[in-house]
Amino acid sequence: MRNENGCIRVFANRDQIERSKKKVFEVNPSVSKLSIALGLAGNEVRLNILFLLYEESELCVCDLSDILEMKAPAISQHLKKMKAGKLVDFRKEGQTTYYFLNEDYHALFEPFFEMIANNEVLRKVS
Repeated sequence: MRNENGCIRVFANRDQIERSKKKVFEVNPSVSKLSIALGLAGNEVRLNILFLLYEESELCVCDLSDILEMKAPAISQHLKKMKAGKLVDFRKEGQTTYYFLNEDYHALFEPFFEMIANNEVLRKVS
């Protein structure tokens, strides 16, 4: 039988549908937070920055600029986006701003960064 969404099925499992709707509603805040984090980390430069902050604990824009061989304004733009998404935090020391991975995201990214550090990403995917 075709429903209003164009789906064809004989019987709908109403219990499953209601249970799943409830679960999606319950986990929505976590899904939203993860979606933002993965969207921001999905950029190669930003993922490199996050990895470096994970590895080194904190770095300033100049450090990141030297390491990634990019201009400081470009690094700053990436950090600005990640700061807005709450992936990174910062502290000031004089005129220098040091960035670090937000503790809320440390556990989320740790398995990925460990695979990256050990060059295991391609072996796990292959």
